[in-house]
Amino acid sequence: MVKQMEKPMKILRNLIVPSLVLFILAAKCLPAAEPVGNGVDPYLWLEEREGKNALEWVKKHDDSTVNEFKTDSNFARFQSEALAIMNAKDRIPYGTFMGGYVYNFWQDADHVRGLYRRTSLEEYTKPNPLWETVLDIDSLNKVEGKSWVYKGATMLPPEYSRALVSLSNGGKDAACIREFDLPSKTFITDGFSLPEAKSSVAWYDKNTILVGTDFGPNSLTTSGYPRIVKLWKRGTPLSEAQTVLEGENSDVSVSGQVDFRPEGNVFNLSRGMSFWESSNWIVDDDSKQVEIPFPKDAYIRAYFKGYIIAMLYSDWQGFPEGSVVALKIADLKSADLKSRVELLYHPDEKSTVTGITATKDYLLVTILRNVRGGILYFSLNDSSGVSKWITGELNLPDYGSVSVTSANDYNNVLMVSFQDFLTPTKLYLLTDPKTTPREIKTLPATFNSGDLKISQGEAKSKDGTVIPYFLISRKDLNADGNNPTLLYGYGGFRSAQTPWYSGTLGKLWFERGGVYVLANIRGGGEFGPRWHRAALLKNRQKAFDDFIAVAEDLVTRKITSPQHLGIMGGSNGGLLVGAAYTQRPDLFNAVVCQVPLLDMLRYTKLPPGASWIGEYGNPDSVDMRAYIATYSPYQNIRAGVKYPNVLFVTSTFDDRVHPGHARKTAAKMEGLGNKIYFYEETEGGHGAAADNIQRSKQMAIEYAYLWKMLARR
Repeated sequence: MVKQMEKPMKILRNLIVPSLVLFILAAKCLPAAEPVGNGVDPYLWLEEREGKNALEWVKKHDDSTVNEFKTDSNFARFQSEALAIMNAKDRIPYGTFMGGYVYNFWQDADHVRGLYRRTSLEEYTKPNPLWETVLDIDSLNKVEGKSWVYKGATMLPPEYSRALVSLSNGGKDAACIREFDLPSKTFITDGFSLPEAKSSVAWYDKNTILVGTDFGPNSLTTSGYPRIVKLWKRGTPLSEAQTVLEGENSDVSVSGQVDFRPEGNVFNLSRGMSFWESSNWIVDDDSKQVEIPFPKDAYIRAYFKGYIIAMLYSDWQGFPEGSVVALKIADLKSADLKSRVELLYHPDEKSTVTGITATKDYLLVTILRNVRGGILYFSLNDSSGVSKWITGELNLPDYGSVSVTSANDYNNVLMVSFQDFLTPTKLYLLTDPKTTPREIKTLPATFNSGDLKISQGEAKSKDGTVIPYFLISRKDLNADGNNPTLLYGYGGFRSAQTPWYSGTLGKLWFERGGVYVLANIRGGGEFGPRWHRAALLKNRQKAFDDFIAVAEDLVTRKITSPQHLGIMGGSNGGLLVGAAYTQRPDLFNAVVCQVPLLDMLRYTKLPPGASWIGEYGNPDSVDMRAYIATYSPYQNIRAGVKYPNVLFVTSTFDDRVHPGHARKTAAKMEGLGNKIYFYEETEGGHGAAADNIQRSKQMAIEYAYLWKMLARR
């Protein structure tokens, strides 16, 4: 699951205004929900992704939505402004430094599907670097008559002369994989090649790869991912590849990988029994699989100088959840395991780890402190014969989001980005984590932020938990309840919502006087494992309660009112806004529901939905089904209730969250007399767009809709 691209704190909430009391009373008086799980779903036919009747329904609703908004005074300008920002030549060309080159994937007006290109590190630091094209996707499409979307390249260290390139027809998760030669910049005619599937591939050596794919009957899990991993040698048919690991049908997936390191490579295997639990092995020099003895919910993040580096998501061996721990590979079979495990970092109640990356001599640990980013570094000093961990912190700006954009196992060169809602993104280069960051790129301001401010608020959820949120508004905001306000949230899968700079959001929303709110609700990873676990499985309602509490707080503070309050969320965030507007239809006047999960009683029937049972629970379980039915948006749409005019956005070939969720919910609402807007892009997969032209059109529809529904009257 992914969210939209796209990414707490003074308490100002002592009195509840009378109008909010009326909203709550109105919610309590809603008609009873329709029975769930009984009878035949009248809209089941809309789950036929390419069914004739389903596509006719889609076209009719697409045309209706586009025709309504293309005459809107904002639409053409919004699309033009969004496309100009997306295609701007002065965007930061994020790159990855490896093998002596910085590699970058770039899309603009002249390269709609994009260029994979490279330049030297020295050239990259210049304002206008000279690039060498490695692979032109638009040209490839013309030659092959395809609609390829670039999905990434897995390179072979340490020379980085070969790559396994993933190409998706139309942007689906399922992709074709083809071997590519970097020196000649050509696909290898008789190289490794896999047909379209949700494959996993990794280099074992120059003439061998680890592959998990659709090998035929019973080779995929019920989630639709590889169940078997094999070693495939060059020049042999795939049917002769050697099996190295098999999982169960009920698993999410299995995978294999070699972590290439200067001190020695580490061959490891993983079996994901659920989204949050896995068993992991290291394969030794005798080809024996040695199980890594961390708990099943631990997340192995790196292999570094003979150590396994993991983050704990539950208490273990005296180490508290959220800790980063290290264990020597040589000690895997130790009888006294506890004494061998070393604690590197333990976050406090307001902190969490969001990423761990290895370079040649350093471990980089990205953290959040009260939803503000920082990066720690760890190195080993064994000059005395006894290994000792040395730690420090990168000297980066505060009050924003930071991320490692480039790091490599064979050098210590590091690139780090910094951004917040109003500060254009900056890219820093460090030749070593201990050196002073050098600013090498800055995104030009794409909107006027001089009269804007960032503040943080807090809302008290239904169970009393304090929920932080970010609020971006004009400095002279008039708290009269009439401000058009967009509330965004996600609330799942440990995904932390942090400040980010968006030129399109700023141009289409901030500059026109819109207020933006980012809610740090439970289910995310803002405050570590406990914050995620609090809204897991039978606690899912807490994420919805948190989101509603933030909305109510905005009304209480008279930042806005229900007439001027809109919500937006994608994927799991689509489920969030779906639950919010079905539970509190009185509280919102606009809902942008993007690539959403909505029929939670059938989500496991639509691949790869079964992979998320660890997050939501299994609706085929009687006990869990009864709970899920209480919040599943599709089942809880009621006759006789006035709902907001929801805008549903999805993609025909989204093979992560099936378009049937959005289609069926839109059809059911419309069937009950509600006005809805619906837009389905035929390409783009889970991103609902394959290129900037499609993205800008979708964005123009969304923001024209928001201003239509929320503007001051």
